Amino acid sequence: MQLAQEKGPSGITANIRRALITGGSGFIGSHLVDRLLERGEGVTVYDNLSSGHFKWIEAHIGDPRFRFVHADVLDLERLCVEMSGHHAVWHLAANGDIRRGFQETDLDINQSVIGTRNVLEAMRRTGVRDILFSSSGSVYGETGITPTPETAGPLLPLSFYAAAKLSAEAFISAFSSLFGLRGWIFRFGNVVGTRMSRGVTHDFIRKLRANPAELEVLGDGMQEKPYFTVGDCISGMLHAYERIPLTAEKCCDIFNLGCASRTTVARIARIVIEEMELPNARIRYTGGRQGWPGDQPQVDLSFEKMERNGWTSSLTSDEAVRQTAHALIQAAGV
Repeated sequence: MQLAQEKGPSGITANIRRALITGGSGFIGSHLVDRLLERGEGVTVYDNLSSGHFKWIEAHIGDPRFRFVHADVLDLERLCVEMSGHHAVWHLAANGDIRRGFQETDLDINQSVIGTRNVLEAMRRTGVRDILFSSSGSVYGETGITPTPETAGPLLPLSFYAAAKLSAEAFISAFSSLFGLRGWIFRFGNVVGTRMSRGVTHDFIRKLRANPAELEVLGDGMQEKPYFTVGDCISGMLHAYERIPLTAEKCCDIFNLGCASRTTVARIARIVIEEMELPNARIRYTGGRQGWPGDQPQVDLSFEKMERNGWTSSLTSDEAVRQTAHALIQAAGV
């Protein structure tokens, strides 16, 4: 693969808003790149391509508002060089392979905790003030409070992925308090859509293509979570950033982001089977409340805070899953 030539900050178009997106070649990040460029903003993607795909952003090469930097958030000095001149950082870079973290127990610490600290330190050094962070509803663990509001606690994560996200949130809060940054932290439900490379809908399609007669489902199928589209995810983040201002007195805030309805894994299995037109496919459950160690079987988040501020998702959870399944089935390479 031949990557685009990298240019320094002076190589991007002047006199427009410019955002730096860590993890900008990933599932959510690449969609965010598309959206910001459509809005007329400048974008720098900072990504080591460990889990993203250059092909998802390649179409923007040649646009003077777009720049790609092949680098790692663990490289603090490079971050400082490339971050200068931007108005905001969308920090999406993280380890997205939750189960891989069980075998490599330092993976989430390096990618999500140290990486986030480096992003914040680069912001402190370069004077970039605003950070928008992709956290996760998994930071809540099993609070026993449903629907779970942003104020719920104590937070006891069930996986290293969730623990690292919560640690990153704490660093954002501390840097914001100490150095005048402003942090919008988004705790997502389950984000679905095109360009997904993992997740239950993606996995079911892959399994049924390998064996159309039977679908193995991890757990008892009663795991239930809110699923919402990547388009709604980006719209929600933009809405909060533009319409919910932060101040010196409240320099960091947390927002649950998703849809009010939920979908069980068993229902996702039926939707995928229907969309793949495999009415005779059998479903075999492996049993157990969790699909795998660290899985949070029940996620029921409160989205009242975003609703009070004028934003709701455009689709129900079932609609988001079905739309995604249909799109992924039509696409090659799943």
